[in-house]
Amino acid sequence: MADHPAPDLFSPLTIGAIQVANRVAMAPLTRSRASMDGVHSQLAVEYYRQRASAGLLISEATNISRQGRGYAFTPSIYTQEQVAAWRRVTDAVHEAGGKIVCQLWHVGRMSHSSLQENGAAPVAPSAIQAGEVVFLESQTLGSPSMPRALRTEEIPLIVDDYRNAARCAKEAGFDGVEVHSANCYLLEQFIRDSTNLRDDQYGGSVENRVRFPLAAVQAVSDVWGADRVGLRLSPITRAVGDTPLDSDPQATYGYFAEQLGRLGLAYLHCVEGQTQGTNAADDFDFKTLHAAFGGHYIANNSYDRQMAMAAVASGHADMVAFGRPFIANPDLVERLRRDAPIAEADRATFYGGGAEGYTDYPTLS
Repeated sequence: MADHPAPDLFSPLTIGAIQVANRVAMAPLTRSRASMDGVHSQLAVEYYRQRASAGLLISEATNISRQGRGYAFTPSIYTQEQVAAWRRVTDAVHEAGGKIVCQLWHVGRMSHSSLQENGAAPVAPSAIQAGEVVFLESQTLGSPSMPRALRTEEIPLIVDDYRNAARCAKEAGFDGVEVHSANCYLLEQFIRDSTNLRDDQYGGSVENRVRFPLAAVQAVSDVWGADRVGLRLSPITRAVGDTPLDSDPQATYGYFAEQLGRLGLAYLHCVEGQTQGTNAADDFDFKTLHAAFGGHYIANNSYDRQMAMAAVASGHADMVAFGRPFIANPDLVERLRRDAPIAEADRATFYGGGAEGYTDYPTLS
């Protein structure tokens, strides 16, 4: 039997049903450059096209509904105008030889009433206000509004919103979708017992707390096939809203990962540690989480070239997702391949604005 060379960061892979040219993924990056109606401009077409050498582009978090929106100028995918705008992006990525999935997003309590239809309160598993700030249409920052607890009968309606957004993503030409169940947005608010104080079938035991996230994943998988669906988790990050952790993250997320594995998803994408301050990834056993899932695993959070290459070579991860380095380095894959310098992005242009700090970063050539 012939020996097969160990995979490296630049070797191809089939992740679920998606064939990728290398094992570098672009992590979802909110840039707040869509219209107030969640429609992307031509700038986004160029932005994603420039970065199409990544093995897999994971789109910025994309609202599944008006209710799901928590930050101004973020893109959405539930109307035909939004679909048409995303279609221009996916066509450009495919013409450049890339693959792209759409990250489906509902922020839950991390929203402001001014961003909701008719000034309604944001929704959450329980009426617990989030901390931190959200970006408003006035281009200022504001505290999240006090949310209201979802009624039991409303939760299947949000599952339907996920299903509709998945259909829209298919119509827009994506190669798959990623369900955003991380960073303390709606699905993770249900998972954690610190933010879910419900006493119905969606609260209490871990089996109940993951019921809604699993239903959302199943609905999306019914549209796409599970082998074109990924999911993002962040077991020990407190962002956003400085959210308290679950009382037993290892058991809670281990159970959830095991249930996801049974669905046969394309991949599990994990934020390893904190996204702000000290990383603290050693406070959680991500290898055990990967084993509980049993499928392809994308590692993310503060990886550099050496760490990424070691993660793939050792089998810790099948792909490694890079976030902020992709902002200032549209040709990040080539820079990693050559071990070339990695440019620093201008934080002042991360959110909002136009081409500056978005599509004007140079490549090595």
